[in-house]
Amino acid sequence: MSTLPVQSAQVQVPHRDAQGELLIDAYLAYPQTTARSPAVVVIQEIFGVNAHIRSVAERLAAAGYVAIAPAIYQRTAPGFEVGYSPDDIVAGRRYKNQTTAVELLGDIQATIAYLRTVHQAKADRIGCIGFCFGGHVAYLAATLPDVVATASFYGAGITTMTPGGGPPTVSRTGEIRGTLYGFYGLEDQSILAEQVQEIETALQQHQIPHQIFRYAQAGHGFFCEQRADYRPAAAADAWTHVLELFTQCLP
Repeated sequence: MSTLPVQSAQVQVPHRDAQGELLIDAYLAYPQTTARSPAVVVIQEIFGVNAHIRSVAERLAAAGYVAIAPAIYQRTAPGFEVGYSPDDIVAGRRYKNQTTAVELLGDIQATIAYLRTVHQAKADRIGCIGFCFGGHVAYLAATLPDVVATASFYGAGITTMTPGGGPPTVSRTGEIRGTLYGFYGLEDQSILAEQVQEIETALQQHQIPHQIFRYAQAGHGFFCEQRADYRPAAAADAWTHVLELFTQCLP
C-alpha cells in the first residue's frame, strides 16, 4: 500500500462543559493532499498522548486520514505523557480513575466539532480508534451519532464498569450507531475470554455490525511496539482490519 507524506501539529480543542471553558491539548496529523480526507479520533492508552499514540495518528495520516488524538486527562493531568514502566502504570491508572463517561464523551464530541474546522478534514462521518483504556473509551464513543466506525483494542472493563461509575459500558451497546471492530489477545490477563464473548454476544443481540478478532499468544498491548507484549504478526493483521473498516465505512 502506498503512503502519503504527513504533516502534524500540536493543537488545542475548545470545549465548554459543566465546569466551564476547557482547552484540550491534541495531536493532529494529516496527509499532504489537495483533497479533503476522512477523519479519525485516536484515543490514548492510560499513558497519555505519547509517542506510540502519535505514531498511530501519523500512520492513519499516511493512509489518507486526518487523525486527531485528544488528551483525555486534560482536566487532572495536563501534558501527561509517560512510558510503560511500573511507576508509569500506577500514574496512568490514577488519572484514569478520575475520568467519567460524561466528560469523556463530551471531550470526544468537542474533538469532532473541532475536526469540522480543519480544512483538510471531511468530518461528516467520523472514525474512532482506541487502545487499552482508550479501547474502552472508543466503545463508549461508538454511541455518539457522528461515529460510524470504531476500532476498539483490548479495552478492559467494558463488561464490568464504566468510567465514573454506573452500569457497565457493555449495557450501552444498543446505542452504537455504526460498525465496531474489537481486537483482543487470548493471553490478556486484563480481559478474560468470557468477557470478550459477552461483548460479542451484546453486539449480536443488538444487531450491531461488527467483527471480533482474537489473537493467540498475544497479551494486553500487543499492538504497541514499545511494550513487552508487542506481537508484530498480530499487530500487522489488526492494522489491515482497521484500514479495511475505515475504507468501508468512511467516505
